[in-house]
Amino acid sequence: MEIRIKDEFIKLGQALKLAGVVEDGVEAKYAINDGLVLVNGEVENRRGRKIHPGDTISYDGKDIYVIG
Repeated sequence: MEIRIKDEFIKLGQALKLAGVVEDGVEAKYAINDGLVLVNGEVENRRGRKIHPGDTISYDGKDIYVIG
């Protein structure tokens, strides 16, 4: 799946919501805090992590490709 961003970056929690893999910020927070989200193949536990075009987010068996 791909998400397109208009700005230089998007925060990880917002990216998960934009992709539709979480319902809201609370669900994103728990998924990230529980170590269930990977960014570029590494576990990420910062909800505010800046995600740029070219990054890949993995969650719940889905890969999300960020494009600009």
